[in-house]
Amino acid sequence: MTAEVMGDEVTRLFAAPPRLGRSRLVLVDGPSGAGKTFYAARLARALGERSVSVVHTDDLIDGWDDQFTYWSRLERQVLAPIRLGAPGGYHPYDWHLQRFGTEWVTVWPAEVVLVEGVGSAREQGRAWANLTVYVDAPPAVRRARSVLRDGPAMQPVLRRWRRREAIHFAADCTAALADLRVDGAG
Repeated sequence: MTAEVMGDEVTRLFAAPPRLGRSRLVLVDGPSGAGKTFYAARLARALGERSVSVVHTDDLIDGWDDQFTYWSRLERQVLAPIRLGAPGGYHPYDWHLQRFGTEWVTVWPAEVVLVEGVGSAREQGRAWANLTVYVDAPPAVRRARSVLRDGPAMQPVLRRWRRREAIHFAADCTAALADLRVDGAG
């Protein structure tokens, strides 16, 4: 992704008024290992001096079997308060202890609220989003990244995860309905 492409995305993001209170919501979705977190970080940097709050849906998931039911927590604890101009927040999930932690992460009603993770650009959030992005990469690239990131021992769990996300994306038509599709292979 070149700086010029990111500049086009920033322009597109600010072409319409905010839809989440005074904040512009960006939802960055795509399958595991596609490059969502990397893309979201680049977009946040491209926003320069603008205030940005970033939420990673992995912090809201209640373990490996809670892949898509985090939405009510995100909406209730983060998006609803921000829509009203108040800070939101959450207790992030501790993947090692397999429970939500005690630390509180505050999410400020910034100019841009960026939510990244599998299932983030789902139908429930699209009405509030100024920009929805679907990041994808070839399956072999995603699997190789997964092995490097999560290790070989986690691959059976992640194969089930990938099957469930494929079912979700097909039912939700996430990629087809995204404002922007990004090749995360690079």
